[in-house]
Amino acid sequence: MRASSNCGRPNGGSLCCEMGVYPFMFNKHEDFLPIVDELTKVLSRTQCEGIRAAQVDFRLQQGQKEPYDWDAYAQVFFPKAEELLGQAEKADREDNKEKASELYLRASAVYRISRFPAPRSEKQRYAWKEGKKAAIKGLALRERPTKEVIIPHKHALEHEGKQIPFYYHLPPGTTKEKPVPLVIILTGLDGYRTELAVWIEGFSQKDIGVIVLEIPGTGDSPADPKDATSPEREWSSLLDWLHEQSEVDHKRVAVFSVSTGGYYGIRLAHTHHDRLAGVVALGGGCHHMFDPRWLSSVNHLEYPFDLATTLAYKWGYGDDLETFKKEAMKYSLVEDGTLDRQQCTQLLLVNGVDDEIFQIDDYYECLLRGAPKDVRFVKDRKHMGEPESFGIVLKWLYQLFGIEGNPADHLKTIPSRPKY
Repeated sequence: MRASSNCGRPNGGSLCCEMGVYPFMFNKHEDFLPIVDELTKVLSRTQCEGIRAAQVDFRLQQGQKEPYDWDAYAQVFFPKAEELLGQAEKADREDNKEKASELYLRASAVYRISRFPAPRSEKQRYAWKEGKKAAIKGLALRERPTKEVIIPHKHALEHEGKQIPFYYHLPPGTTKEKPVPLVIILTGLDGYRTELAVWIEGFSQKDIGVIVLEIPGTGDSPADPKDATSPEREWSSLLDWLHEQSEVDHKRVAVFSVSTGGYYGIRLAHTHHDRLAGVVALGGGCHHMFDPRWLSSVNHLEYPFDLATTLAYKWGYGDDLETFKKEAMKYSLVEDGTLDRQQCTQLLLVNGVDDEIFQIDDYYECLLRGAPKDVRFVKDRKHMGEPESFGIVLKWLYQLFGIEGNPADHLKTIPSRPKY
């Protein structure tokens, strides 16, 4: 997904961790204190000097010399994650569902940060697998449970994955006689379904169903990340399956895409315009995000990790950043004509004017082409325009679905509030 502008600042990681917001969803701040203590021992002390354990700042890892040793970084997190898993399993055996759920989700949060921003090494891939196991156990034990569904990717090409896994949540009381609207959440570069599930509770309380799944090149997406047309095949498989679900109101299905996922949201609004009521692209890009000059600069801006290299990894280029920069424009929605299509479902574009991950100029490209769009830019905010942007998006979705709701109530469900 992204690192928020707060998390990218000195001590910002500590602030986000204490608040229990992205990327520390479902966490407890104290879980990370021994981890940071250990990181300051393991990593180079040159740049770590003076950093206290309570800061929980991603930039600690920059004490390593490039290329980073991602296995060494990830390993530091595992003892705490395993400790939390043991406590969760004990609470589960004792049938204390609330406690077990919290502890499983806290374990998943620790595993998440260890594989952040993308599982590029053996131990980071292990962390992704273990974090998934913990997350779905925790989500299944909640008062409003969420399940994982795996469907056939029936439109896949021969070399692509044959299954699409995602989280599927229906509010309590949903039946085919009383179908609900549904929002499909497309995740981002570094935030996967295990953490963006944090949005489910608020939607459920408004009687809105939720699907959460990863974009090509991330998490468990089966789509070929190098193939610019692969997203259409995956979304077609998903929407075909969804059309068969009688508990969903098919006239009220929308997409909420975030950050890098916003690129796919914009594309989807054009390629599947007749199958969706609307699409939100929050903090996405479409054209300039692939400019080699921009990609040569982003590692030194808002994002606290090596953004350009992570994008190259996500688009299937591994660590070959230079080749990615040469070829990335083939994904541009301007170059391939997507934005010039005259048919587009209702599309809301939201971002911070000062975004340093995907520059605001990309949304101007959307406005200059094709069908009219809804747009809201947030002044003096960086990537995704948060926190104001969330209220803008939720209000738009409520109106799209024709329901009453106060975005503030929804947003209260997002921060982690550990009890145990």
